[in-house]
Order: sequence, then structure tokens, then C-alpha cells
Amino acid sequence: MRKVRWTLGGAALALTLTAACASASREQDTPPPANLQALDARDVVAGAIVVDFKDGTTKAEFDAWETDWGVDLELNSVESADEALTVAVGVDDVDAVLARIRQHPAVEAAEPMMEVRASFTPNDPQFAQQWNLRMIDMPKAWERNRGKGVVVAVLDTGIAYEDHDDFKQVPDLKGVKFVKGYDFVNDDEHANDDHGHGTHVAGTIAQATNNGEGVAGVAFEATLMPVKVLNHFGGGNTADIADAIRFAADNGADVINMSLGGGAYSQVMASAVEYARKKGVTVVAAAGNGGRATVEFPAAYPGAVAVSAVGPNGSLAPYSSYGKELDIAAPGGDKRLGDQGGILQNTIDPRDVSRSVYASYQGTSMATPHVAAVAAMLYAAGAKGPDEVEQALYAGAKKAAGQQAWTEQYGHGLLNAEASLASLRGGSAQWPPLYWALALLAFVLLTLRGRARPGYLNVLVRPAFLIPLLLSTVGAFFLRGWFGGAEGAAGDAVQVASLPIPDWERIIFGRGKTVNPLFYSALIPLLLSLPAIKWRGLRPAMGGLALGFAGFLAYAAWTGAPALAWMPFAFLAKPWLGFNTVVCLIIGRAMLQKEEA
Repeated sequence: MRKVRWTLGGAALALTLTAACASASREQDTPPPANLQALDARDVVAGAIVVDFKDGTTKAEFDAWETDWGVDLELNSVESADEALTVAVGVDDVDAVLARIRQHPAVEAAEPMMEVRASFTPNDPQFAQQWNLRMIDMPKAWERNRGKGVVVAVLDTGIAYEDHDDFKQVPDLKGVKFVKGYDFVNDDEHANDDHGHGTHVAGTIAQATNNGEGVAGVAFEATLMPVKVLNHFGGGNTADIADAIRFAADNGADVINMSLGGGAYSQVMASAVEYARKKGVTVVAAAGNGGRATVEFPAAYPGAVAVSAVGPNGSLAPYSSYGKELDIAAPGGDKRLGDQGGILQNTIDPRDVSRSVYASYQGTSMATPHVAAVAAMLYAAGAKGPDEVEQALYAGAKKAAGQQAWTEQYGHGLLNAEASLASLRGGSAQWPPLYWALALLAFVLLTLRGRARPGYLNVLVRPAFLIPLLLSTVGAFFLRGWFGGAEGAAGDAVQVASLPIPDWERIIFGRGKTVNPLFYSALIPLLLSLPAIKWRGLRPAMGGLALGFAGFLAYAAWTGAPALAWMPFAFLAKPWLGFNTVVCLIIGRAMLQKEEA
């Protein structure tokens, strides 16, 4: 059997360690937002405003003014009379109303009403140094969930999770839940860490949080599965890692974190990643620390989420690899800024496995567990499988400055836990393309001349029209709920049928990081509509198919456009999708048009 040496995906060798008993450093001030007027739509109470009049303004006075403003203002409470603090709800055009109100000399302030939620701030004394958790919006995300009940397998150098022989559990992992793992290096059931890398990675995922000690973790109510695949020197081989991936998938892992990389393509490893994904496991891996345009394996395998690293300023770290297989970016640190620029977690001193330290590391190894942990939170929030997890991760990712679509450096953007959780809607994330298709249908029907229009109800209620429309926008998504446990050929058939038709290319050509532009085009509706020129009975079905494709392509363009294979430049994706949307509309119009007598 050919064995390839595998190494850690990223911590720098020169590490500055801080003793576990050391006091927390002075908290640094967090800079204010660059634009205090920018509002997050998720925080705005729809149709509601707050108006603060000058003290002494009476109810009779603002009652007289509100008629001109077109609102119904009421005192916020019985205590508001002196301050004249008022609110209005059910406002149709908030911006226009506020513009009128702000011109009145008696108004001190008028603004949209904002929803304020308690942000969870853990009492871990060194949390202030974890810029990385604030970067991905963890305080808000923790109010939604913390990964409870989800199992994350950490395939690494092991974890300092137990007291066994010379090994000691690090203090900031006490109280964290663990399930049985395995040591594939020494072939025993004690996957203890003799290097420090794996414990650091595990800490980012689920360090004990709000325990008055050390630092915080992302999904700190998740359960960790320690799986040792790398030795004391940080090296391993493809056989052990492939074996470990299958072990984790077969023993209840929902997410697999692999902060490791290197070596050439291995069919054994690729098959193991595919096996885990088909078992419903989200596989997350480090892009590598070569600082070049090559994503390393296993991150480059189809089915894995490839992660690049950014520093505290949000820019790609100089060591981070990137490339066409990249999916998303996350905080990995940049220690050119000093230790404060790294990722701080509790781990072991590699010179003494019984000694606990707080260490600042950097690397794509450190970025990867942020993504794995948010994936765990998405599962806890109701995501049903890797497809839904990845869709939410990418939907919530924050685009880099000037980024319009997927890029080789940041993938779909910088990880944002709160936005990804907000984008998850219990499996209904595939419905937006259907809304677009219906909007385009309305456009087509309304632009047809009166005598050329088909009967609206006849079109909308005919299965021959509706079924192709649904299959090309949201797919037979309900099949996953009914037959999601099927395996083998039946399971593959369910997986294909549950996807929208344009995404069938991921099954036919393999699930890569780019999509086939022939499927994301008007080619399929065009070819299938040709027989309808002769056989008119096919036209309603072809009209539904074409409008479904139009809605799917329009939505894909609107939400940022996927990376299309064979395109020389990423910016060409949106024009391609836009052009093909128009072609699909033309096909749909032709198929739905009623012939004049």
C-alpha cells in the first residue's frame, strides 16, 4: 500500500506559550463601527419608528402634526410624557415618513425602531483577546444555539481530553462532552494529544465556555470525538486518515474537522470523503499553508469544504493557500502583528504533555475549526444534511470588499455564524428560486398580447406545467424526508431527484467546487422544447421547465453567482446567467403563447 506523509494544515512552529495560571491581559478596546448609520435589516422592526420630541412637547401638539406626516404616534409608556418619547407602528414607507418628521424643529431624533437582543458575553477572562470570535459574530449567534447534541470528530494529533498515564485533560476542556474515539497512530482507544495541535483545534470548536476560566469556543455545547491520525511530529498517512474518516462517519459524527493537508491525490482518501458525505457528514478541511494558488488535499476532494485563512483585518493571510476548489474563509490569524494576531486556545505544552498552556497559533488549521463548529450549530438548528449546511454557510458568508461572487481567495466569503444561522430555514432554503420562477411567469403572461394569453388558471393548475416548474427550481425536495435513509442505487436516485434539475450536474459530473455552465444555462430547456414545435401537447410542460430554469438562474445570479467551470474570469458568471435567464424567458413565452385563431 502506498503511504503518503501528511502534515498539519497550519500552526507556525515558533509558538509563544502562556502558562495556564497566567492572568488575562488587559482587555483592548473594540473600535466603533466605521459607519454608525448602517443598519442591519435583521435588527430593524418592520414598519415601526421611534420619535423623540423636545422635552415639554405635549400630546396635543404632536397629534396635530402627525396628520401631515401620515402616522399615528403614541407615547411609548406612561413615563414618556415629560420626555415626549413616541412610537408608531404599521408605517408603510419608513424612510419617507422619517424624512418628513426630521424636518420639524420640535423633533430631537427620529429613527427606525430597532430590535435589541441580549448578546451572550461569556465570563472567560481571556475572551477579550479572541478577536476571531467577534469577527464571525459569535455573541449574537450564541443567542440562537451552541451546537448542543451535535458530534464533531477532530481528526488530528489527538485531544487532551482525559487523565491517562502521563496525559492530563487541559483545564479548559473540563465539562466538555466527549464520545469514544480512536488512536489510529498507536492502534488503541486513547486518542490523547502528544503534540498540542489537535487540542488547540478542538478548543476552537468547543472549548468550555462561560466557566470563568481561560477562553471560549464556538460551538461549546457540541460533543467532541477525539480521533488521532497524526503523530508526535505532526505527520500521518493516507491509510490512517481514510480509515479514520470512515470510523467517524460510522460512529455518529455529524461533522469531521481535518486541519491537515499535503501529499498527492489519493483515491482511498477521496472515496472516504465521499463515503462520509453520503452518510450525511459535513467534512471540513484546511486549504493549506503554502501561500499559493493550490488547495491541498483533502480539502480539494469533492465533498469537502475547503477553508482559507484571514488575519484580524479580514484580508487573506500571507501563508494561506487558495484556488478553484476553495469554499469559504475564516479567521486563522496573522502573527506578524504579534501574539495578539493569532488564535488563542488552551492546549498542551508539547515538551510536557501533562502541562496546560494557552497558546497563540496561526494557520488554515486554525481557520478550519471555526467553520466546522458553525456547521455543528447549523445541524443543531435543524439542518438536515451537508447540502443544507453548506448552503447556509455560503449564504451567510460576508463578501470581501469589492467581492461580487465566488473568488479563489475567499470562496463564498468570510464565515459569519449569525448570518448563516439566520439564513437557515429548516430545509426551506430551496424555495426562493420558485418565487423567482413565479415572478417571471407573471411577467411572461402579462406581456403577452390579450388574445395570445393562455387561460391563467388553465396554466397554473395543470400538472404538466407545474411539475416541470417545481423540478427545475426546488426539485423533489420532499423525497429526502421520506427516503433519506436509502442506500446504494436507491439512495443515489433519491439524491438526484431531490435536487433542482440544474444541480443534477453535481451528481452526473461529480460534486466539485465549480458548476457545469451547460446545466446552468438555457441549453436543456432549448433542446427539450424542440419536439414541442411539432407536438403541441408538450408546450405547457416545456413552458414550466423554461420558466423554472429562468427563476433558478435569476436567483443564482442575484445571490452572488456560483463559480462556473471553464470560465476564464469569475466576473463572467453573472452575465452568463443573466443572458441564459433571458433565453429561458423567450422559450417560456413561446411555449405558453396561445395561437391566434
